[in-house]
Amino acid sequence: MEDMKHKILDILKEDARHTPEVISTMLDVPVAQVSQAIKELEHDKVIVKYASVINWGKVDKDKVTALIEVQITPERGHGFDSIAERIYLFPEVKSVYLMSGAYDLLVEIEGRTLNEVASFVSNKLSPIDRVLSTKTHFILKKYKQNGIIFEDKEDDHRMPFAP
Repeated sequence: MEDMKHKILDILKEDARHTPEVISTMLDVPVAQVSQAIKELEHDKVIVKYASVINWGKVDKDKVTALIEVQITPERGHGFDSIAERIYLFPEVKSVYLMSGAYDLLVEIEGRTLNEVASFVSNKLSPIDRVLSTKTHFILKKYKQNGIIFEDKEDDHRMPFAP
């Protein structure tokens, strides 16, 4: 059953629109077994959400995405967790990752303008006790996200050249 659940997760990761009937056919197992496995995965919070990957660059919507490197001093008895929680509760924050290397947390936020993002960093993030420094990087263009390439690449119809 565990191997089947992994296969179901792989299928849903590629396209969450697949129905239990389609997955059943793909894996050659009964639909009831697939449906039960999906229910268990949802109940156990292995499947947390079904979401679309959207190329916002093709939509006429103002959106600025920034990645912020945050250095913090861990809290005794809680480490990085309590500070990460304070940060991820802000509605602007889309993702927070504990990192190895030169900084501790990587925070992804979205805003409507560069000034809105800058205001978040200066008025909400930087004043948090134990935040030592921040470094903000604005995403100018997304080429690939979650394994999906956003650019339409034209086929190269030239003849290959070999010396």
